[in-house]
Amino acid sequence: MSRKTVITCALTGSFDTPSKNPAVPVTPEAIARSALEAAAAGAAVVHIHVRDPQTARPSMELALYREVVERIRERDADVILNLTTGAGGRYVAGEPDPAVAGAGTTLASPEVRTRHVGALRPELCTLDVATMNFGEHAFMNTPAHLRAMAARIAAAGAKPEIEVFDLGQIELARHLLAEGHLASPPLFQICLGIPWGAPATPETLLQMRDRLPRDAVWSGFGIARAEFPMVALAATAGGHVRVGLEDNLYLARGQLAPSNAALVEKAVSLLAHLDCAPASPAEARAIFGIAPR
Repeated sequence: MSRKTVITCALTGSFDTPSKNPAVPVTPEAIARSALEAAAAGAAVVHIHVRDPQTARPSMELALYREVVERIRERDADVILNLTTGAGGRYVAGEPDPAVAGAGTTLASPEVRTRHVGALRPELCTLDVATMNFGEHAFMNTPAHLRAMAARIAAAGAKPEIEVFDLGQIELARHLLAEGHLASPPLFQICLGIPWGAPATPETLLQMRDRLPRDAVWSGFGIARAEFPMVALAATAGGHVRVGLEDNLYLARGQLAPSNAALVEKAVSLLAHLDCAPASPAEARAIFGIAPR
């Protein structure tokens, strides 16, 4: 029998990608439509950021999250929603005083960063166990803030998808698990290729996989040209996979992806050659340890 592999589709992200590929959804209506198309193509999970409909810039507005969730649920009550909590972690050093936050900083409290999770109660949400250089800015998630966010996520009845971008972050996640701030069995997402995190190479993915807790369920992805090589590697190494316009704008070299669904379809085709079949939402809930609601 084919091994069931959970496909997550990351729909839009928070970087300036709509200017590079017009298929990146921006409005709540477009994000919800893209989620439904991705689910129909084989994604069991859709990972959701929201954007200001006027500027296409990333947003933390609860009303935008609510509209996206409601639009998806009107049409598909089964697909698993995974809301980001990464928004609110960006720090840009000010000039001339780096102790003062500069333009582009979005740092927010754990309460603000998880407000939409408490209000909308998704089955999954991300928890970025990472403080690191993220391109030209810093991405900040201190242990104290992670403990507070984990508590709020648990109170909302959501399961955290623990995002890790390098080996040391896995060690911090293991520490939070040992302290009881995260529940077992944990769900990890291995994130590769982001500047300046771990590179998207086979050696890196396997090393990070081997440092996860023994009872962990995990998924992995690479960005840009590494997206589909990492799909193949993660699936054959016992993990699950993620694709989407948040991570990669191209369907093939020089060919912009026309939709998130097209990226999911390519992942489904690739997995079929590896004797892996896309998990349904019900199967994904069983694999990820999500209680049905």
